[in-house]
Amino acid sequence: MKEILSRMHSGQLYNCYDEELLKEQVQCLDHVHAYNLLRPSQQKEKQELMKKMFAELGEGCYLETPFYANWGGKNVHLGKGVYANFHLTLVDDTHIYLDDYVMIGPNVTICTATHPIDPTLRQQQIQYNKPVHLHKNVWVGANVMIMPGVTIGENSIIGAGSVVTKDIPANVVAFGNPCVVYREINENDKKFFDGNKMIDL
Repeated sequence: MKEILSRMHSGQLYNCYDEELLKEQVQCLDHVHAYNLLRPSQQKEKQELMKKMFAELGEGCYLETPFYANWGGKNVHLGKGVYANFHLTLVDDTHIYLDDYVMIGPNVTICTATHPIDPTLRQQQIQYNKPVHLHKNVWVGANVMIMPGVTIGENSIIGAGSVVTKDIPANVVAFGNPCVVYREINENDKKFFDGNKMIDL
């Protein structure tokens, strides 16, 4: 078991249908199921369960339900103030890092798991994993897909519907399929919003 866990987190090939692995995974999935059954008014219970689910949990995190995760959040590291809207899917077969104040729109998928091109290996349930890292203050729009191995730099924004296949630098607005940088975040963004509306708060 120790060897296969090591392979999971080092980018090596492994059998994701290993019997011991599946037994542990099912226990993690039970936590996700329990979390999704809690009512919006049961905030205390949600927070207690999140402490059990995630590898790290900062203060003030909130995940709308339903929420899904391959490993129930076991390999997910949440900074403080992380917020995710409805239908977040985390394919957390290896580590996903969501740093402080990451904000995620509805229907977002973040993947760490992938499979070899050779179909004979796929028939044997062989896969490998690459970690994903969203740095502080990243905002991910609705219906975004973030692929294995991607890092998104601090403060950057990923526009709705994007498919992020490569790293995105800090302090930019990026969108598209594949996602590309549109522009840098600049001083005007501290004065105006929605084009030319003055920020008055």
